[in-house]
Amino acid sequence: MIHSLFLVNASGDIFLEKHWKSVVSRSVCDYFFEAQERATEPENVPPVIPTPHHYLISVLRHRIYFVAVIQSEVPPLFVIEFLHRVVDTFQDYFGVCTEAAIKDNVVVVYELLEEMLDNGFPLATESNILKELIKPPTILRTMVNTITGSTNVGEQLPTGQLSVVPWRRTGVKYTNNEAYFDVVEEIDAIIDKSGSTITAEIQGVIDACVKLTGMPDLTLSFMNPRLLDDVSFHPCVRFKRWEAERILSFIPPDGNFRLLSYHVSSQNLVAIPVYVKHNITFREGSSQGRFDLTLGPKQTMGKAVESVLVSSQLPRGVLNANLNPSQGTYTFDPVTKLLSWDVGKINPQKLPSLKGTMSLQAGASKPDENPTINIQFKIQQMAISGLKVNRLDMYGEKYKPFKGIKYMTKAGKFQRCVWIAGSDRYYTNRASLIIVTS
Repeated sequence: MIHSLFLVNASGDIFLEKHWKSVVSRSVCDYFFEAQERATEPENVPPVIPTPHHYLISVLRHRIYFVAVIQSEVPPLFVIEFLHRVVDTFQDYFGVCTEAAIKDNVVVVYELLEEMLDNGFPLATESNILKELIKPPTILRTMVNTITGSTNVGEQLPTGQLSVVPWRRTGVKYTNNEAYFDVVEEIDAIIDKSGSTITAEIQGVIDACVKLTGMPDLTLSFMNPRLLDDVSFHPCVRFKRWEAERILSFIPPDGNFRLLSYHVSSQNLVAIPVYVKHNITFREGSSQGRFDLTLGPKQTMGKAVESVLVSSQLPRGVLNANLNPSQGTYTFDPVTKLLSWDVGKINPQKLPSLKGTMSLQAGASKPDENPTINIQFKIQQMAISGLKVNRLDMYGEKYKPFKGIKYMTKAGKFQRCVWIAGSDRYYTNRASLIIVTS
């Protein structure tokens, strides 16, 4: 299936390559580099690129492109999911998935890739199994390996590899038994000038950190499970019980894992948590423009809107911006024309605002571009869809574990702008609120 894997950094250099079935020349990545040059943003590179003899399937994570070379036609999402699993494994092993971390642990990287794929087909992708096959690097283990010439490869076959639950190793023991679940949601929505929602949906995940002794059997129930559409489960979840009772029943992996991802598409259930009042104007024949922006919380159920960051791509004719923020700090890059305002936490009693003037080139006409406003934020202890966990029960073990649930609505990366001529439009993508002014 996968013949080769190339890792490309932000500068466009291939800093690591791995081949399984046969060696594929680096020149195949020229098609990827051409697509990268045509893309306006790094995220806009097509995930699937056909070439005369291969398909290039890529993902961008942590400013690194993971490019897989496929010779025959396969389901693209299958390869993309595997590439994401590779990134998650690197992050689990090294703490971060950066070019420096990969180069510092290049031997472990090749050992992991060799175990994760067998002749180009996925074999062991669960973190628990891999950690028994390949020991995570430590300073002491690295020193011993350097002196003795040994490797991180384990001497025994993982205990869970041949069991009916290959995602969990046997003989797990903990002094403190804990199970934590994080419900994280991101918003996609388009709202018109009057505040009416044109379209809205929520992408959510439930991440788990389970450290329980033995072989526990867990059930997780929700107060309103009918909210969830298009649900994708970890292999440990018993799908038939979910279909019949809308209850998650599973034997969890040991450690961190993603239990499920879901989609909420009903517009009536999506509440937009912030609102924006803006006035960005340019006068014909004048070298000055006006910038006026105010933020405020909306339908947050009393929860604070934190880590607010506002960015705006101003027109090319703007030379400088002289603004006065009532809260936080702002910067303006005269080369890229990017205005950034770090607001922090919104105080409902005193709404943050950014007001001032923009200087245009002398004799320049009124800018044709409509500036967009991108707002990122986080809301702790709140799931914007209203999803609530009812209870978590454990069977098969006699001890009583500590259980915790955390909710969060957070901003993602803005990837696409909606243009509707003749009126103002608000656009939110993954909880990033975008306003196109006209």
